Amino acid sequence: MSTKDPNAQRMEKIVSLCKRRGFIFQSSEIYGGLNGFWDYGPMGVELKRNLKDFWWRRNVHERDDMVGMDAAIIMNRAVWKASGHEETFSDPMVDCKNCKARLRADQLPEKDGAKYCPNCGSRDLTEPRAFNLMLKSYAGPIESDDNLVYLRPETAQAMFVQFKNILETSRKKLPFGIAQIGKAFRNEINPRNYTFRSREFEQMEIEYFCRAEDGLRLTDYWLEERLKFYEDIGIPRAKIKIHDIPDGERAFYSKKTYDLEYEFPFGLSELEGVAYRTDYDLGKHIEHSGKPLEYFDDEKKEKFVPHVVEPSAGVDRTALALICEAFEEEEVADEKGNKEVRTVLHFHPRMAPVKCGIFPLLKNKPALVEKAREITSALRPHMMVFYDEAGAIGRRYRRQDEIGTPFCVTVDFDTIGENGPEKEGTVTLRHRDSMQQERIPITELRGRLEAAIH
Repeated sequence: MSTKDPNAQRMEKIVSLCKRRGFIFQSSEIYGGLNGFWDYGPMGVELKRNLKDFWWRRNVHERDDMVGMDAAIIMNRAVWKASGHEETFSDPMVDCKNCKARLRADQLPEKDGAKYCPNCGSRDLTEPRAFNLMLKSYAGPIESDDNLVYLRPETAQAMFVQFKNILETSRKKLPFGIAQIGKAFRNEINPRNYTFRSREFEQMEIEYFCRAEDGLRLTDYWLEERLKFYEDIGIPRAKIKIHDIPDGERAFYSKKTYDLEYEFPFGLSELEGVAYRTDYDLGKHIEHSGKPLEYFDDEKKEKFVPHVVEPSAGVDRTALALICEAFEEEEVADEKGNKEVRTVLHFHPRMAPVKCGIFPLLKNKPALVEKAREITSALRPHMMVFYDEAGAIGRRYRRQDEIGTPFCVTVDFDTIGENGPEKEGTVTLRHRDSMQQERIPITELRGRLEAAIH
């Protein structure tokens, strides 16, 4: 019997499934990969797109107090000086003199009052020193300090820097928010836990501007909004732990911060933060740029620097949480009554990469194939579908279960009227989670599916 930790086994199975079914691949794999970087395959990119599209729909399109932006990844170096990133965005690092491992000083285990290397047990460590987490590059033909730039370590600063332009062009009144989805980069010393901690990642972030007296109330409001969002994508509220960061552990400029944590197979880890950042960021950019970034209240005839609440979520972390939450192995009976293990991803239909698999019962019957392809063509403009005619129907169902497809449609002899007119023009609709099947008219198919995946 295996003595391996069940959670570690579960994570290994999830990683294997993600590669086998085209969700996630190691970046540059044929050249040995590159630690901390990942590529999303055909299924993974659809999952991420569904997640980002729903986030945008919920937070921008369905609200009248939110606008969007898409900022450049590389900005003027002065932005990062003003925000404090260039000086302070670093981790304290030590080197083990025995095994040469480089380690986070604040994460070292301690025994008998002394810290030691978790790899070899040595206590012969260098003094801690700061290691900047921003990835550097150069903009221009000469690699000089004057041309030094950074790949942004977060998406937030662009929203503060462009606050005045967006305020004037959108004509919004407080409170209102700016939303953005985009890539960020951090030179993590030790990327780990699959895609959870990577050097290149994607954020879904809101900066919600308000009056100072509304900041704490709106922080609690956005906490509730974010919990509703996770429920709506298939992560139950009961699976999320809310960590109210205490005084002394929050960023110095924050008056309130909640971390939303999910129990991954590798442990409880942060999905999202909801932070009340006060007026720190706008104030810093006013100070360093010399430009006015205040808000003028027409009714009260007063000018002030708005405060801001920031809900910030990781696309990659949320996608991984969706996969972990959806993954299940269950024992079922095959077509002959024999027991087998079914691997299934129980995605919420709106998150599933493929919404419907469409199968002709037999691939050597032209009438069945023609009708199945006709249905595929009719549905394709409205949702992601997958046509499959290879192998037994049971095996085709299992392949769709493994990528989380919520519905499958089978075109059989009843569909084309060979068994009598009473079922002609109907298909079998199979439900992934219950594996139950029902007979419905083709004319009702699109409406049924769209109602489920919206």
